[in-house]
Amino acid sequence: MADRTAPNCHLRLEWVYGYRGHQCRNNLYYTAAKEIVYFVAGVGVVYNTREHKQKFYLGHNDDIISLALHPESVLVATGQVGKEPYICVWDSYTVQTVSILKDVHTHGIACLAFDLEGQCLVSVGLDSKNTICVWDWRRGKVLAAAPGHTDRIFDISWDLYQPSKLVSCGVKHIKFWSLCGNALTPKRGVFGKTGDLQTILCLACAKDEVTYSGALNGDIYVWKGINLMRTVQGAHGSGIFSMNVCEEGFATGGRDGCVRLWDLNFKPITVIDLRETDQGYKGLSVRSVCWRGDHILVGTQDSEIFEVVVHDRTKPFLIMQGHCEGELWALAVHPTKPLAMTGSDDRSVRIWSLIDHALIARCNMEEPIRCAAVSTDGIHLALGMKDGSFTVLRVRDMTEVVHIKDRKEAIHELKYSPDGAHLAVGSNDNSVDIYGVVQRYKKVGECIGSNSFITHMDWSTDSKCLQINDGSGRRLFYRMPSGKEVTNREELKLVQWASWTCVLGPEVNGIWPKYSDINDINSVDANFNNQVLVTADDYGLVKLLRYPCVKKGAKFKKYLGHSAHITNARWSHDYQWVITIGGADHSVFQWKFVPERKSKEAMHIAPQETLADSNSEESDSDQSDVPEMDSEIEQETQHTYLRQVYKEDLPQLKEQCKEKHRATAMKKKERAPGSGVKLHFIHGYRGYDCRSNLFYTQTGEIVYHVAAIGVVYNRQQNTQRFYMGHDDDILCLAIHPLKDFVATGQVGRDSSIHIWDTETLKPISVLRGFHQLGVCALDFSADGKRLASVGLDDNHTIVLWDWRKGEKLSAMRGSKDKIFVVKINPYLPDKLITAGVKHMKFWHKAGGGLIGRKGNMGKTETMMCAVYGWSEEMVFSGTCTGDICIWRDMFLMKTVKAHDGPVFSVHALEKGFVTGGKDGIVALWDDTFERCLKTYAIKRAVLAPGSKGLLLEDNPSIRAISLGHGHILVGTKNGEILEVDKSGPITLLVQGHMEGEVWGLATHPHLPLCATVSDDKTLRIWDLSPSHCMLAVRKLRKGGRCCCFSPDGKALAVGLNDGSFLIVNADTLEDLVSFHHRKDIISDIRFSPGTGKYLAVASGDTFVDIYNVMNSKRVGVCKGCLNYITHLDWDKRGKLLQVNTGAKEQFFFEAPRGKRQTIPSTEVEKIDWSTWTCVLGTSVEGIWPLINEVTEVTAACLSNDRKVLATGDDLGYVKLFRYPVKGKYAKFKRYVAHSTHVTNVRWTHDDSLLVTVGGGDTCLMIWAHEPEGHREFKQCDSEESDIESEDDGGYDSDVTRENEINYTIKALSTNMRPMTGVKPHLQLKEPSVDERPAVSRALPQPEKLQTNNVGKKKRPIEDLVLELVFGYRGNDCRNNVHYLNEGADIIYHTASVGVVLNLTTSCQSFYAEHSDDILCLTINQHPKFPNVVATGQVGDTGDMSATSPSIHVWDAMTKQTLSVLRCFHSGGVCSVSFSATGKLLLSVGLDPEHTVTIWKWQEGAKVATRVGHTQRIFVAEFRPDSDTHFVSVGIKHVRFWTLAGRALLSKKGVLSSIEDARMQTMLSVAFGANTLTFTGTISGDVCVWKEHILVRIVAKAHTGPVFTMYTTLRDGLIVTGGKERPSKEGGALKLWDQELKRCRAFRLETGQIIDCVRSVCRGKGKILVGTRNAEIIEVGEKNAACNILVNGHMDGPIWGLGTHPSRDVFLSAAEDGTVRLWDIPEKKMLNKVNLGHPARTISYSPEGDMVAIGMKNGEFIILLVASLKIWGKKRDRRSPIQDIRFSPNSRYLAVGSTESAVDFYDLTLGPQLNRINCCRDIPSFVMQMDFSADSAYVQISTGAYKRLVYEVPSGKQVAEQSHIDRITWATWTSVLGDEVIGIWSRNTDKADVTCACVSHSGLNIVTGDDFGMVKLLDFPCPDKFAKHKRFLGHSAHLTNVRFTNGDRYVVSAGGDDRSLFVWRCVHAPH
Repeated sequence: MADRTAPNCHLRLEWVYGYRGHQCRNNLYYTAAKEIVYFVAGVGVVYNTREHKQKFYLGHNDDIISLALHPESVLVATGQVGKEPYICVWDSYTVQTVSILKDVHTHGIACLAFDLEGQCLVSVGLDSKNTICVWDWRRGKVLAAAPGHTDRIFDISWDLYQPSKLVSCGVKHIKFWSLCGNALTPKRGVFGKTGDLQTILCLACAKDEVTYSGALNGDIYVWKGINLMRTVQGAHGSGIFSMNVCEEGFATGGRDGCVRLWDLNFKPITVIDLRETDQGYKGLSVRSVCWRGDHILVGTQDSEIFEVVVHDRTKPFLIMQGHCEGELWALAVHPTKPLAMTGSDDRSVRIWSLIDHALIARCNMEEPIRCAAVSTDGIHLALGMKDGSFTVLRVRDMTEVVHIKDRKEAIHELKYSPDGAHLAVGSNDNSVDIYGVVQRYKKVGECIGSNSFITHMDWSTDSKCLQINDGSGRRLFYRMPSGKEVTNREELKLVQWASWTCVLGPEVNGIWPKYSDINDINSVDANFNNQVLVTADDYGLVKLLRYPCVKKGAKFKKYLGHSAHITNARWSHDYQWVITIGGADHSVFQWKFVPERKSKEAMHIAPQETLADSNSEESDSDQSDVPEMDSEIEQETQHTYLRQVYKEDLPQLKEQCKEKHRATAMKKKERAPGSGVKLHFIHGYRGYDCRSNLFYTQTGEIVYHVAAIGVVYNRQQNTQRFYMGHDDDILCLAIHPLKDFVATGQVGRDSSIHIWDTETLKPISVLRGFHQLGVCALDFSADGKRLASVGLDDNHTIVLWDWRKGEKLSAMRGSKDKIFVVKINPYLPDKLITAGVKHMKFWHKAGGGLIGRKGNMGKTETMMCAVYGWSEEMVFSGTCTGDICIWRDMFLMKTVKAHDGPVFSVHALEKGFVTGGKDGIVALWDDTFERCLKTYAIKRAVLAPGSKGLLLEDNPSIRAISLGHGHILVGTKNGEILEVDKSGPITLLVQGHMEGEVWGLATHPHLPLCATVSDDKTLRIWDLSPSHCMLAVRKLRKGGRCCCFSPDGKALAVGLNDGSFLIVNADTLEDLVSFHHRKDIISDIRFSPGTGKYLAVASGDTFVDIYNVMNSKRVGVCKGCLNYITHLDWDKRGKLLQVNTGAKEQFFFEAPRGKRQTIPSTEVEKIDWSTWTCVLGTSVEGIWPLINEVTEVTAACLSNDRKVLATGDDLGYVKLFRYPVKGKYAKFKRYVAHSTHVTNVRWTHDDSLLVTVGGGDTCLMIWAHEPEGHREFKQCDSEESDIESEDDGGYDSDVTRENEINYTIKALSTNMRPMTGVKPHLQLKEPSVDERPAVSRALPQPEKLQTNNVGKKKRPIEDLVLELVFGYRGNDCRNNVHYLNEGADIIYHTASVGVVLNLTTSCQSFYAEHSDDILCLTINQHPKFPNVVATGQVGDTGDMSATSPSIHVWDAMTKQTLSVLRCFHSGGVCSVSFSATGKLLLSVGLDPEHTVTIWKWQEGAKVATRVGHTQRIFVAEFRPDSDTHFVSVGIKHVRFWTLAGRALLSKKGVLSSIEDARMQTMLSVAFGANTLTFTGTISGDVCVWKEHILVRIVAKAHTGPVFTMYTTLRDGLIVTGGKERPSKEGGALKLWDQELKRCRAFRLETGQIIDCVRSVCRGKGKILVGTRNAEIIEVGEKNAACNILVNGHMDGPIWGLGTHPSRDVFLSAAEDGTVRLWDIPEKKMLNKVNLGHPARTISYSPEGDMVAIGMKNGEFIILLVASLKIWGKKRDRRSPIQDIRFSPNSRYLAVGSTESAVDFYDLTLGPQLNRINCCRDIPSFVMQMDFSADSAYVQISTGAYKRLVYEVPSGKQVAEQSHIDRITWATWTSVLGDEVIGIWSRNTDKADVTCACVSHSGLNIVTGDDFGMVKLLDFPCPDKFAKHKRFLGHSAHLTNVRFTNGDRYVVSAGGDDRSLFVWRCVHAPH
């Protein structure tokens, strides 16, 4: 029988012909060694032209499409295509991988570039967003990522002269990027008028912010900053594909076939036109240029590489050629010479010399070529064409012999017969034609009968027979030359074939996988001499198999290189080489064949490294010679560890269920019980499916795991301590080299690894986010800094961590088969090994990836354990057959037989090894495994007297071994932990049940004992007293599910799984009696109370049998249940049975006859039950959880004092309830220790202990019961009901507003006014009636605007500078006012600006880098970071683009941005806080999950992030003394967080310690010494917490919500601010001592009825307060004096704005019902008037002596300025007044309202204000009005985008345009009209320009819009989309804008931000 192993010979890639020029650019460079680097298909090529040698980089598994050269020119980065594409950085000298960058891009990597230092690499993806990613490539870490552009990006480059700046270009765009923090921020290049907006193909950066770029039309665009400065026209005839910069200047290459050289200032030096040279041709297109010194490399579209020497530039050297675009299918080899012929769809046929590695001839045909053949004498070359014809050429000179076309369809295969007489031609017409060669190719025969196209043909050696394969998978035979089909299979058996290139037939069955009918193998060629076969397939794999290979799924060696389908493969004539050709990559690969004897010598050369090992032996079939798999290992590999429900899913499920059960939720709940339990001892050790999970710690304690618990066992005291951080099964455990820390990995959807301290039992770091399903193996490195882990996902992903930082260093798919062990090399922490089912792999780290190679071991064995030896290359592994394999590097040196059956554990000592196996033997070996020094058999006979139990059997299978403290520690499969003394005696320390579920549990009626019975077929008695040991064990015939002690404790009844039960003696466990009456499982068994006269036995077949114990007879049967029985209980009298069934039914039966009774539920509660273990009934209805679809309550037990009910459920929770548990969803205490379902719970006779057993985890857990007053229970996970009650201590409008606010994103804002109609820039203009003649005698057109400063020279305004901001965001933000510089300055924010106010000069300075509203602000209090501020803003989705929410960290004095952190907090960032050292920043998002994130802000790196809470979190703050602890508060939420590594762990606040404490909405937080935390609530109370437990409540610290608290670092005093009415005693501001016991209240003298403080901060002797009413007040601590520093409108929008005609003061009127007077030079508010109603508009009279105010209710008021007395008021309208104006002659008042009307009033008639007229027919509401200079006309802009003109005072409309054109206006505030059409921008489809104002000089107009921008334009601006400058700072919706007198300032009013901005005007110089 044929050998089933892979062949021993192999292939080595020797040469690749071609260069990828199509669809790629800039991919050809000189390395430092003057070699040339480029790529073809999936191979990176380093070509040495001097020695004519190639080296290959084979680390990719798909087409490479991008390449970048490191600045030092040795390292190369290449990017590939694919679903999960990655980037490799590799060394061009050694062609080894240095780093792998993965897991960010999809589809492919389009561009790559290194920065100047070579530290960072930028990559651009091919995904829909063209993601740009910046990497720290050595660490494989992403520094920043952002969406690049909506369309393709073609090139990207770092600015080599400015750090952290990049430029990218592509389809119709160029973008200039800056990198700060983790944010990449783009600015689009402005093409302007200088050049056309077009596609930019390549770019290069120069100094002074100049960028040169090549455009699609052949021009070069030169950019300065982001503006197009000039163009170099016609640099190339068409698109410029490549631009390369070097010391001498720039080289460009284009589609026109030219290369141009330019000097450093981009002046042309020379042109090289490659089309004109000897090798040139028409249509040559340059894709890549590289200029170094006097050499230029040029790569072309058609796969050629030229080298040009500059001083001899007319004669370029053609140094590499390949086929051009189009598929490559034809391949033939010369029969006698080392030549290969190829023909392609590019219509060329080429002949390659395999010795010289060169193209020696080329000839172009008329048609695409699909196949080729050379005649046997080597004279003729036949080519089959795509059009159905074929041509024969002479090989010598490529001249045509004959051209024949007999077919319509493509010719796919042709072959000459071995005697040279005939040519067989197979076409896609389903037939083969036979031609006679000597008869000048006359057709002599035809083979028909195939019903599909012909794919392969072979001749017999005697030329008499032809076999063909066709596309339908049939194999046919024909007689030659006639073409008759041969059907007699007998005569075919004798045929010998001259060649074998068919893919079908018995000899090549093995090329196909076992169970597949796919036809993806394109080509086969057999090497008869060496009996090997080469195949080529659609996946780009070349495989080598033995020939013949008869059985499907043969073993092979595979080679990567071609990217996609390989179309053909052939051996050379002398079998020295294999030639393969790629279809799409149209490349030709030449492989050297290394036969067996040679490959032995080559052993010491490591096989060329690739990601998919070239020397792999994978195949789909198991080998026949692999030994049977051991049953234990078989079981273990089949464990899935899948869960129906993962703990991670519970919160979500709960939320869903809550919605359904809202009503029940409202009811008041019974409290959780007062007493608790604490885990005391566990009987159990997980040995049945885990290995090497048992160690000595530093202090000599023993650490291991069972269920979800890490156990530290002290063998001297026989006590256990527990690490309880996991919430599901732990599967593996590793110990740190210092033996103080332990790492444990668990099951979970996103499974986590905890590293914890064995002394304190606290987590140091938690690693998660990479492993699915579970973590099955862990190992620390020898220095303890790294940790390797393996996941249970399908690919068994391996991750290498820096565990303290919680950082993933590298990751890679490990293997399809299960991995049992991972080990890090103790000498080289970059190397590691994994071992598992049928493999052993050797890995080393490369950047973010790992590169693995399989161990060479002939036949693959399953490895169970592995360990490194005494030098870095020695590895020892234990196999499943009992051998130890000894490895050196990757090669198996020898094997040593060590055990019978698998070797499960091996441990390295200083001088030797210790092994343990399934045979129950521990063996000690010397350091080379030469001698076995000693063996210990684990037997009962040698068990020492001090043992804590009994060995179940001799020689149990050993799963873990560890040495230390003079002992050997052994863990067995049976769940025993033994300590073997070196001298022989064995002590049993801990034991538990073996594999199989444990269900049966009973506690003794008066002794501290319990009995358990399990599916492992044992019954055990355990001592619960401090000796904690197993007293007795008995093996049973069958597994059992229940047991029960008799009332006197002498007998023990056991129910078995086969329907029988026994009664045994409780001491000796010997049989007393047994019965077998049922077929199904016995599910519960109970003695009647008292004398125990009856025994009730419940079975799975729905019956309960009642036996009389005394005479051993069955006396009754309870019938009537419909489902299997789950629980039984007797009443006290022994007369009544309560039964629960699996269908959740509750039945009652009378004993002893078993008659069914119906008892109403009210009566059931009155019955005195002897025990209560049932889970149904009204008295326990509250135990069923909300999500009972996924979880069952499996067990319950009522304590003997009837106060506490304990339950166990399917999720592994043990819960305690207060009994009786009435009402649904009761509150409880919950404990996690069991991993999956808890099968049973029982109290001991005196309630001192609770005993629980776990199903899957086989554990018996003993919990100590801690009665009420006992304050030490910390372990309870939390006490909660599944539904929190809805009462949270009150409602407050301010809180509700803050919670429900939806922040608008400026960029997405829509119009503020309800406009209708067509926008001005979209209206079609009607031609005006009188188009005037060119020369006119008419008067010149009058001025559009009356200009006030006629005397002076008018100067236009060039720029606006923000001078003042009146406003503070206090109404929905908090904790946002702080002192800086010892109280000299304060900082706060409004809209999108941060404001620093100097208190002595009142000068403001601004931080204006935010793109949208700031929501939160904090300062860094660490002295190392003075004046460092962090501010968080609103944002759109968290896609990392420029509109994403972000946090800016900046210097308050210099306004320098230190870092920008883009975050995933979609919606915005609502809270920020610095840590104690100032290095970390905490942020909270407004996203639906309210994510909490921690940043290293200086690097822009995200440290950790976690879902915060389902409802709004208001504040999260670091403890002032910590970098790892912080507290978050929000809607019914307070959580105490710890940062462990990169994981955030949190605890809910526990309230139960205080009677009737309820979880309220928490608003603020402060801190005290010794882990005290204070939280302020909505009800005005302050809660005081010690760690996470509530210890005190300060009732009514304020009468209303406590909005803000501040902890003073220097003296610990605490300031609180709240909402309350000022009174004699109280105030909204209080200063407290450190414990919050005494306080002093301050009154804020604001005159408000209710003070509402939103922010407090304490400086030296001063307290700074920010209020809801937008005031910032400084309060003196000693004298309580208040000084208002900042005023603002408290509610917006501010609609009205009026500037004084002659002074620099202005008025504002707002929704808050106030009118305020502001003084610009004095920088303050001078006065405010409360109107009592919201105001809409305000205007000064021309003299400035009167003010008119329009109200929202339709009223208007006129005040006298001097006295602020009302001169007159009137209400003629019912809806808001929108604008109000005095006429320039002070005679008329015009009032415009929403009722589409303008009313005129004559002021000369006195203050009774009678309306004299009004304007009618206004199509919509009035927005703005302006009088003409002569007071005769008024222009009105309306909500229908129409501008109308009326006469004053008659109110008649002026319709004639020519008339309107002649009017001179006194003011212009309209946004409509032809003169201002240019103010409307392109993107105002959803939003509007809302306000405008023309300067007094008439030269400029400023506008405000819904996007919050202030724009400055020239006036008039009649052309659309006029040029403008824009100024940012406001939030969305500007409402009004005005120039002050003399055009000194512009004032703008904000809608959403309630702020007034004052901008200084910068005038142009004369």
